Formats: sequence, C-alpha cells, structure tokens
Amino acid sequence: MKKQFAVIGMGRFGSSVAKTLSDLGYEVLAIDSSEQRTQEISNIVTHVVQADSTDEEALRSLGLRNFDVVIVAIGQDIQSSILTTIILKEIGVPKVVVKAQNELHGKVVKKIGADKVIYPERDMGQRVAHHLISSNILDYIELSDAYSIIEVQASRTLIGKNLRELDIRAKYGCNVMAIRTGSHMNIAPSAEDLIREQDVLVIVGKNEDLNHFEKTFAE
Repeated sequence: MKKQFAVIGMGRFGSSVAKTLSDLGYEVLAIDSSEQRTQEISNIVTHVVQADSTDEEALRSLGLRNFDVVIVAIGQDIQSSILTTIILKEIGVPKVVVKAQNELHGKVVKKIGADKVIYPERDMGQRVAHHLISSNILDYIELSDAYSIIEVQASRTLIGKNLRELDIRAKYGCNVMAIRTGSHMNIAPSAEDLIREQDVLVIVGKNEDLNHFEKTFAE
C-alpha cells in the first residue's frame, strides 16, 4: 500500500510538495485555511479541505493520524506552525515534517515533537552557492550541521584515474559512495573503478573536507 501524505499550508512550498507527491502517484490531502488556495490545488491532489490547522477538532475529524506523513508547510505565521505541530503529535500522527523559517523556529518545533525539520530557503541558498562556486557541483544535500553529500561531475583532473590513484578518502577525508555512469549507478565502487568522462561522483564527508575537495577537483 502506497504512503498517504497530508500537506498543511498551500503557499509556494506546500503546493509544490503536494503537486510533486501527487505527480509521483501518491494520495495527497491538501489543507489550507484559504478557500482560494484550496480551489487552486483541487484539480491536482487527491483531496482538498479548507480548515484552520490550529483547530484540534478540525484536524481530528480529518483522520490525520491514519496518514503516514503530515507536512506542515505554513508560511509566515510561526505561531500557527508551532500550534499545528503540537496538535498533530497529540492526535498521534506518526511522522510530522515541518518547514521552518529560521533556526529558532526549527529548534522550537523539534522540541515539541517534529520528526523532521526542513529549511527550504536556507537549503536552496546553499545549493545555489555551491553551483556558483563550480559548474561541476550538480547537487548539495546537508545531512547535519557537520556533514553533507555532494554530486560532482567528473572534472578533467579526475577522468581516467581510478579511486585508488585519487585516494580521496586519505587526502580529503571524504568517501565516494557511488559513481553514476549515464543511468547506471555503481553503489560502493571498488578502488579499481575508473572514472570516465561524464561520470558523476556521489561523495559524503565533513563540510570542511568537502569544501577542500571542491576547491581542488571541482574546477
């Protein structure tokens, strides 16, 4: 049985998440206090409800505890975001993901039970910055304050060498998790695997080590 998602808050972020999940074939319940916003998303997702997410009875009546994941994507109203998170955990929602405006907002919702906190503006800013540093950086995902994953297009200095020759782990403290060649993903590549033109390396490590690697190899 496919996962069921509910998304609360149909601003730009919430509606984008709801549409993407729906396009991937999942059942999505979209919730917003605005009639206009619920109408705009109604033809895209499975179900739409106009409701105040800070009203406990309203959320209980929607049976949200039966959904696998509820995403709180409320925009500027931090108080509503916090109250909604509290209610969702109290009524027994198994996984609550909250969009946070800033670090303080994130800390608060984490303390009151949010299972995952996301910072779309901050994360997008980091990705854009890494793309600007080098056109070879295809993606950047922060795992924690200290660790991240980057996807790097093989540069001239990498092509034609194997992982043993490059010795990325010893020199830079980073681990090559995978090498993507076209549509093929080589998970946990061996030391003898050769890096070819157009290959993409998926690398995990401490942020400072990744930065060092980027400056050396990503040009």
